[in-house]
Amino acid sequence: MNPGSGTLIINIMSEGKAETYEGVYQCTARNERGAAISNNIVVRPSRSPLWTKEKLEPIILQNGQHLVLSCRPPIGLPPPIIFWMDNSFQRLPQSERVSQGLNGDLYFSNVLPEDTREDYICYARFNHTQTIQQKQPISVKVISAKPSRERPPTFLTPEGNSSNKEELRGNVLSLECIAEGLPTPIIHWIKEDGTLPINRTFYKNFRKTLQIIHVSEADSGKYQCIAKNALGVIHHTISVTVKAAPYWIVAPRNLVLSPGEDGSLICRPNGNPKPKISWLTNGVPIEIAPDDPSRKIDGDTIIFSNVQERSSAVYQCNASNEYGYLLANAFVNVLAEPPRILTSADTLYQVIANRPALLDCAFFGSPLPTIEWFKGAKGSALREDIYVLHENGTLEIPVAQKDSTGTYTCVARNKLGVAKNEVQLEIKDPTRIIKQPEYAVVQRGGTVSFECKVKHDHTLIPTVMWLKDNGELPDDGRFTVDKDHLVVADVGDDDGGTYTCVANTSLDSVSASAVLSVVAPTPTPAPIYDVPNPPFDLELTNHLDKSVQLSWTPGDDNNSPITKFIIEYEDSMHEAGLWHHQTEVSGIQTTAQLNLSPFVNYSFRVVAVNSIGRSVPSQVSEHYLTKAAEPDKNPTTVEGLGSEPDNLVITWKPLNGFESNGPGLQYKVSWRQKDGDDEWTSVVVANVSKYIVSGTPTFVPYLIKVQALNDVGFAPEPAVVTGHSGEDLPMVAPGNVHVNVVNSTLAEVHWDPVPLKSIRGHLQGYRIYYWKAQNLSKRSKRHIEKKILTFQGSKTHGMLPGLEPFSHYRVNVRVVNGKGEGPASPDKVFNTPEGVPSAPSSLKIVNPTLDSLTLEWEPPGHPNGILTEYTLKYQPINSTHELGPLVDLKIPANKTRWTLKNLNFSTRYKFYFYAQTAAGSGSQITEEGVTTVDEAGILPPDVGAGKVQAVKPRVRNLTATAAETSANISWKYERPEHGNFYVEYSVAGTMASRQVDIATQGWFIGLMCAVALLILILLIVCFIRRNKGGKYPVKEKEDAHADPEIQPMKEDDGTFGEYSDAEDHKPLKKGSRTPSDRTVKKEDSDDSLVDYGEGVNGQFNEDGSFIGQYSGKKEKEPAEGNESSEAPSPVNAMNSFV
Repeated sequence: MNPGSGTLIINIMSEGKAETYEGVYQCTARNERGAAISNNIVVRPSRSPLWTKEKLEPIILQNGQHLVLSCRPPIGLPPPIIFWMDNSFQRLPQSERVSQGLNGDLYFSNVLPEDTREDYICYARFNHTQTIQQKQPISVKVISAKPSRERPPTFLTPEGNSSNKEELRGNVLSLECIAEGLPTPIIHWIKEDGTLPINRTFYKNFRKTLQIIHVSEADSGKYQCIAKNALGVIHHTISVTVKAAPYWIVAPRNLVLSPGEDGSLICRPNGNPKPKISWLTNGVPIEIAPDDPSRKIDGDTIIFSNVQERSSAVYQCNASNEYGYLLANAFVNVLAEPPRILTSADTLYQVIANRPALLDCAFFGSPLPTIEWFKGAKGSALREDIYVLHENGTLEIPVAQKDSTGTYTCVARNKLGVAKNEVQLEIKDPTRIIKQPEYAVVQRGGTVSFECKVKHDHTLIPTVMWLKDNGELPDDGRFTVDKDHLVVADVGDDDGGTYTCVANTSLDSVSASAVLSVVAPTPTPAPIYDVPNPPFDLELTNHLDKSVQLSWTPGDDNNSPITKFIIEYEDSMHEAGLWHHQTEVSGIQTTAQLNLSPFVNYSFRVVAVNSIGRSVPSQVSEHYLTKAAEPDKNPTTVEGLGSEPDNLVITWKPLNGFESNGPGLQYKVSWRQKDGDDEWTSVVVANVSKYIVSGTPTFVPYLIKVQALNDVGFAPEPAVVTGHSGEDLPMVAPGNVHVNVVNSTLAEVHWDPVPLKSIRGHLQGYRIYYWKAQNLSKRSKRHIEKKILTFQGSKTHGMLPGLEPFSHYRVNVRVVNGKGEGPASPDKVFNTPEGVPSAPSSLKIVNPTLDSLTLEWEPPGHPNGILTEYTLKYQPINSTHELGPLVDLKIPANKTRWTLKNLNFSTRYKFYFYAQTAAGSGSQITEEGVTTVDEAGILPPDVGAGKVQAVKPRVRNLTATAAETSANISWKYERPEHGNFYVEYSVAGTMASRQVDIATQGWFIGLMCAVALLILILLIVCFIRRNKGGKYPVKEKEDAHADPEIQPMKEDDGTFGEYSDAEDHKPLKKGSRTPSDRTVKKEDSDDSLVDYGEGVNGQFNEDGSFIGQYSGKKEKEPAEGNESSEAPSPVNAMNSFV
């Protein structure tokens, strides 16, 4: 035995044969406090016996027969490894037809001529002795003259229809079925009373061997192997029983007690068959050990009560069955010790920001001390809501920040004393790569540079190194590293790969990588670049509960390096046919470890990506169903709102099938009043996203939580949200409503807020109803129209715009919640002051004379107060449209008619008219009017010799009034039976000069007579042709040219068509009637001469020709479009109507 240790050394080489030391050994360690013993250690020498000499006869058989070549190696310790080879030490090929069994024999389901050989040799390798034993060669000859007939399968091993198999828990269960037949049978496996464990099941030896690793009692049952070929199917059932050597459920642990304390040792094993438990004290069976009154044995537990220092001892628990045993030592140490802190004082801890910080406080004491941590000199004890206090005394700061820096004190206390220790904590800035190397494509012979710029804490010293494909850079002068760059010159094909920049400090390390792709110089013609071919050979390995490894083979990159692979998955259980993004990996990877969710039937596909684009997806991998688990999340968007005053509607966004993690998804809905002491009320529901709680008080806050669960278990504890039961209409109206009138159209309303409890819901705001009861100047019988304004939130005042001046208003206020309005406050009355009036409703100019004009008007439609007077302003307009002096005239408010006298004759005046109240002047209305010209007799032209002598007509009382675009002309006429009229008009200021300067000239009189004679002859000719049924030339001209300036008289009002004034282009509008009072409104005009005759009905005829020429009937037409046309006669050139 080595001095100072318990190690026993046996030198077999110098101290005799190994068999001498064969046996069972056990180590015992003892001191004054007790004795501990070790497990039994079995020592057996290894054996590698020789093969028994035997003479093997050659084997001769027909083509297609089955064959078993026995090995039967010698029994060694440990058992040998068997394999078959030929004389050249080459392994014999195996297949579904030829394979080696678990016992080492070589099985042929059917032989073929190529199986003929003389050197079938079985080898046994004894690894412990490093020797290989060889069996005598076996000769096999297959006669191929006549092949055997095809036959259904039969089992070569195991024999019969059923067999039994025992295996120990934790070992590998291997089940084997080898069948013969022609053609070669195929083997399948099933478990009769369940399914094969997906993650632990493997097939070996061309599916002839089924292996289940880490076997447990749950794997017991009946397994069936099925052999099948074209001629039949056979079955063999293997009943598997899983036994178990003892294993710990709870192993006894050391116990430190102080005098007078209680404690217990628990020894709880399991196994099949159930282990037997025996206790020892200091290596001696407890039944014969010295008695201890503080100790009591209760099956697998020793209970200690009121221990004393003499109770200290080492206890052993032995659990054994026929397959093995367990032995555990547990030291019961009874001592009284004040606290001691074992961590070194003033230890400095340095941690990177936003990472956990662990401050150690290793301690010892009996009774077990309590640990508290303090920060700073006078800080209070650190609480567990921010920090984590571990049982071993360690203080954990989950996310250390800059303000976590400081001195921390650990205090250990028990009834025997107190111990303290201070440690220092410093928080450092993390190291970051702020400029990372980037992917590069370089032609052979080129140069590439990768940049890596690092930022770090100023108190830490970083080291930066570069790696290529996770190894050191080649020792080559072409690679140059400076502060922030790696430069590779004269790039070759071998330089392609992944280059990684690694920045290390004493506290952290960061890295960034970039891929260098080396391409050949661009050939001529240029290569064709395309998206990659899809990956293939997808394979799933390392099957675990929540992860699996996926591997694949990349397709051709089509001259553009693959930059990444995109892995997608399909959940055929919940969303069949819908593919989701799983993850992305670098284009140089061909494997990926995938994190999985429980209870999902996964299948995967891979898409390759290069600079051109994405490949088509790969073929789909095999399916992988993960185990069910409890939900790992709860529903979101949990809300509580009432739809009625006495209920609470709880809603949430349910989990989808992928998030359920298992079958039987349900929701546990819990609620209680926020301000009460009631316990939580819960209900479990399924397939809904809403639950209604009835019988609740009105608008009371509730605490609500919704937790997901399934058949496996519950999700983590959900977050608590606050909701409210249903609202009801408010009960109280706002008080102290008063109005401040700002001006004639604006008022401000104030009110007191209502008590919150009376709102009975969420306050939406206040709503003001106001309406005009009546106008102060006159009573209105119109329907009262109430206006509504809503002010959001808790405002207690608001403005009322758009009021009418000089009006009587009523107003009330109501509070509004989510349910509706509350009662109205009492109506409050207020009056608006006077405002300026609107413009007078109308203004007309009537009864014009040589020196006077009469104005008539209607009062303003909205006086907005009491009218005090009217203001009339007017000024003359000369022929050049210049305005004359302005005259200002005040008119009493009770007048609606006013005559202006002493005006200039034949003069246009412009009038400005508006009303006034005490508040000021209103909007004005404007109008224009013209005084009349002197009375004069107007003679028509001489009709000429040989014609009927016309009686001289007499025109008297000629008057004219004009607006902006129209004129109204009237006269009295003393005439023969028939006659024509000539009306001259001109812009104001020019017509009078023509009357004076031209009409008195002899040449003008002669010209007018000639024109009249020509018109008379034309009328006579037209009349004659009309009587003969023919068309007169004027009519033909109208039909042919449709001159818009020559319009027929209209049937409805007998008016002439409209003509343009070539001088000022101000057309007289046609088709309107003159009012009965002979006034002209600025919207209307009338060209008819009907109103100026005495009994004339609009058909002016002298000899019938006028009626015949202008009796065509047309509808009224708009005036637009008739502003210019060729003059049809000289008369038109004189601005005359005919």
